[in-house]
Amino acid sequence: MPEAFEDCVTTRLWRHGELAAEGFALSDVSEHLAEDDALVWVDLCRPDHELLRKLAVELDLDTHAVEDAILLHERPKATLHASHTFLTVYGTALREADLDDPRHSRLELTRISAFVLPRGIVTVHGQTGFDMAAVERRWEEDHELLQYGVGALVHGLLDSIVDGHFETIQQLDQMIEGLEDVLFDEHGSSRQVQTRTYRIRKELVELRRAVLPMREVVNAVMRHRTEATHHRSELDGYFADLYDHVLRASEWTESLRDMVTTVFETNLSLQDARLNTVMKKLTGWAAIIAVPTAVTGWFGMNVPYPGFGSATGVVASAGIILGLGLLLFVLFKRKDWI
Repeated sequence: MPEAFEDCVTTRLWRHGELAAEGFALSDVSEHLAEDDALVWVDLCRPDHELLRKLAVELDLDTHAVEDAILLHERPKATLHASHTFLTVYGTALREADLDDPRHSRLELTRISAFVLPRGIVTVHGQTGFDMAAVERRWEEDHELLQYGVGALVHGLLDSIVDGHFETIQQLDQMIEGLEDVLFDEHGSSRQVQTRTYRIRKELVELRRAVLPMREVVNAVMRHRTEATHHRSELDGYFADLYDHVLRASEWTESLRDMVTTVFETNLSLQDARLNTVMKKLTGWAAIIAVPTAVTGWFGMNVPYPGFGSATGVVASAGIILGLGLLLFVLFKRKDWI
């Protein structure tokens, strides 16, 4: 195995919930998995196809599942095979906004594939976007659960991923609240609202593809565990709680999608309302300006009129202009047109 790849491989062995060995070679994995009291975890970060194929032959992994672990754009799923269960899920995170293109999505998805064996689990993931160390800390914090077998490893992995979903959803929720503040700001930029709304809607569409199928994944894992053990387990309550968290994440994502749609529609409505206000003001001032135009046009005719050739005509025309203009201003002001 190339030396550069050694840093991308993590191996752990537990016995009765206690860490017994770590950093052992991949060639020893099958031997440890054959031991009755062993619980094995193998983590592969960006493995090449040849290495994964050799490991698949050694552990009798399904060839189609191996291909799915490498191919891009696989949907989240849980598939039961003869010797193992194959999982594909996505970790989520929000990166910094692209200043050059503020409409570009900040959501970062990291696919994590897992081969769940009777006494161990093999995880495959990319190098960035998901902190596998958080999963290790979850297992260490609940190390007593590891004595219940591979189900504890699966639960810790899925629970960490769902927690990441919640963190991303909460960040988007706060951003939508900030968007609402800008939306009702009289001095806010309409273009800024449109850009941010478009970006958040795009991120929510991508997030839904990772979050919503998790219900099927967790439900399938629970069903496969029940079929394999044929009895209740101490982990059933943990998986039931995990499924409840998945449902909450799904519902929260859907509510955010409805909320950002409401923000978008409200922005359009506010633009129409502002346009109507502008039109009313323009109409009101146009009517006021029409008064002196009409009066001066009347008094400017080249035919005699009352006050023609005298100072009273000038005073009368000025009085009519001011009187009618003031009257229209008061009327429009009461109707909130100006």
